[in-house]
Amino acid sequence: MRTDHKLRLARLRRWRVRKTVVGSEARPRMSVKFTGEHIYVQFINDQSGVTIAAVGTRDKVAPKETRGANAANAVVTGKRAAEAAIAKGISAVVFDRGSARYHGKVKALADAAREAGLKF
Repeated sequence: MRTDHKLRLARLRRWRVRKTVVGSEARPRMSVKFTGEHIYVQFINDQSGVTIAAVGTRDKVAPKETRGANAANAVVTGKRAAEAAIAKGISAVVFDRGSARYHGKVKALADAAREAGLKF
């Protein structure tokens, strides 16, 4: 019962965020997903339905010490995501935190991406 309630609340938060956050070619959506073990970041153009760039802790080029979904690895992943976006010509994005609250790991990733040159 309790997990069903938590999942329902997470789904409602995700829908509430996605109602207002839409990526375009000029400002793609930076979608962030945290699982228990990994971090995934995608840059998505919602108008054409295309993923422009993606970075995660499971990538083969990711440093071995960045495996895991904690705040320290969120900083490294945020910097790597910003570098990948800038390499694809993306300088401004719309941040999609999904069903996660904006604090802790999510905030650390967003701040690292901002420091690396992304605007949102």
